[in-house]
Amino acid sequence: MAIGPIDGRYHDVTKVLAPYFSESALTKCRVFVMTEHLLALSRHPQVPLRALTKGEILLVHRLQKISPEDAEIIKAIEKTGYGTIKRTNHDVKACELYLRMKFAETSLADVVEWIHFGRTSEDVDNCAYAIMIRGAMRDILAPILGSNYGTLKDFAKRYADLPMLARTHGQPATPTTLGKEFNVHARRLVDQLKKLPNHKIQVKSNGASGNDNAACVAIPEVDWPDFAHDFLNKCLNRRTRPRILVNPVTTQVESFDSHAELFEILERTNTILTGLCQDLWRYISDEWFVQVAVPGEVGSSTMPQKVNPIELENAWGNLGMANALLGFFCEKLPVSWLQRDLSGSTVRRNIGVAFAHCLIAYQSIAKGLGKISANEPKILQALADHPEVIAEAYQTILRVAGFPKAYDALKDLVRGKKVSMDDLHEFVRGLDVPEEVKARMLAVTPRNYIGFAPRLARM
Repeated sequence: MAIGPIDGRYHDVTKVLAPYFSESALTKCRVFVMTEHLLALSRHPQVPLRALTKGEILLVHRLQKISPEDAEIIKAIEKTGYGTIKRTNHDVKACELYLRMKFAETSLADVVEWIHFGRTSEDVDNCAYAIMIRGAMRDILAPILGSNYGTLKDFAKRYADLPMLARTHGQPATPTTLGKEFNVHARRLVDQLKKLPNHKIQVKSNGASGNDNAACVAIPEVDWPDFAHDFLNKCLNRRTRPRILVNPVTTQVESFDSHAELFEILERTNTILTGLCQDLWRYISDEWFVQVAVPGEVGSSTMPQKVNPIELENAWGNLGMANALLGFFCEKLPVSWLQRDLSGSTVRRNIGVAFAHCLIAYQSIAKGLGKISANEPKILQALADHPEVIAEAYQTILRVAGFPKAYDALKDLVRGKKVSMDDLHEFVRGLDVPEEVKARMLAVTPRNYIGFAPRLARM
């Protein structure tokens, strides 16, 4: 009955993201930021908020552990009202009123006015989303990407020496090895993965227009920019990475440039993986790879013989969906009219959707890679069927030997024609060049004309 597939068809895959991107998770992160801000106020010597007892601090920490029932209460405050609390139609305000209600039942009743003091809802939200994004990247997406990278490296080593016909413009070209081509994708992927642990998301906590006006006029003795830096650094970077940084100069909203940079890393990652899926799809189509036929699975409702590369196709589609959203985030989130508009708020609610499409794709790639193995006889036969690819080697050897117009001689022999190894050898034997040059040319075969590909596969 779900409208979208990420919460319906693919729920078994995407449910691990619920603790990071569900509305309940967002509510929990908001309450965490609000309560940590109050604790930071209580510790500051120039803020006229009494120090909290150890028991009260433990109580605040317990309140941070929002249960599903607590989240429902906060949702009710926003949508319908709860008890004596009237409907807010504002989700962050609902969190504040929930905390006020909870504090009022304890010894913290006298500090309720310090909840959400001098802050705006965006100060809470941008920090909450940073926590959610960091956690999902670190705990969910990065590990599965790392696993896929490891599988690609295994393929690169396993097939490092297996000669393979390359194709440029879709046409037969200078041979390579299957392992080296796997390593191209692996190294491109790991270059992006290396950026993720050190990427720093920026956040702000500086009031309604970014100047701490309210806090400054109420308690001018406090250096509020320094307070925000200390509070956020301790609150958000407690024993966890990557670090979250404070952006001191903003409007009411964080600029989201650092978010866009992260989304761009994911976009490039997904583009690399799209190329992998497309290449593997073609190799499977050419029967260079064989797929494991899973008992009970059906490849076609009418054609019993089919074993389709459905995981790679699924990944391909979901990578495109993810990149459509990630690209839009990069365009939209860093742009806010004047000091703030609300259009970015609804967009941010879909960050989890983009991450879900990424996760579906990465899991599908893992499954797809687990189903394939190289069809070595077929790969070698394709190479043997195109001996003309060593014409490049011939003309290059001849140029070194000083043979005039070597390229033209080979072009006239092979371009647009079907030739055999015998035809090529006959051409070599008829050349007016030293015997050692002929011997070097005759030693070249499509199988051994692979350059440093085996070494590159193992890098």
